[in-house]
Amino acid sequence: MGRSRTYEWEDPAVSAAAIGTLTGLETLRSITSGAIPPAPISATLGFTLTEAEHGRVVFSLSPGEEHYNPLGSVHGGVYATLLDSASGCAVHSTLPAGVGYTSLDLTVKFLRPVTVDTGEIRAVGTVLSSGRRTALAQAELFDEADRLLAHATSSCMIFQLPSRDPAREGQHT
Repeated sequence: MGRSRTYEWEDPAVSAAAIGTLTGLETLRSITSGAIPPAPISATLGFTLTEAEHGRVVFSLSPGEEHYNPLGSVHGGVYATLLDSASGCAVHSTLPAGVGYTSLDLTVKFLRPVTVDTGEIRAVGTVLSSGRRTALAQAELFDEADRLLAHATSSCMIFQLPSRDPAREGQHT
């Protein structure tokens, strides 16, 4: 085993605590600016939230060998994680403080393979429809030449977050 990768991440409780006090868009913009740490999955895969506006977000990733499947191209799970993050965060960008979401489903269509030679890829998530309890979003994965690499749709459940007890913040149970 000749190759290795080491990475670090911040305590996810920091960003989770912000969700109760900031709107979704404020939270995402705080992640983009570095005021709030991104989710650990971002460090695990090496992707970055680069843009956030109401109903639309963009994540970017420079593919590496660590993302490969046995066939020598980026694993479909990496595509799916980027697309799930983009569609979910697009929904999050529309939510008020104290309101959360979770993915109910994710349907991915893989159109082109990605390798390290592809260069930076970006996942663009947009909200298609949103109601009180559910939202429908899509995400598209593009290469640097704006070729569509994959497409996904996702339904998200919207819910009120439980009240947080400041005395218990930082405690893991």
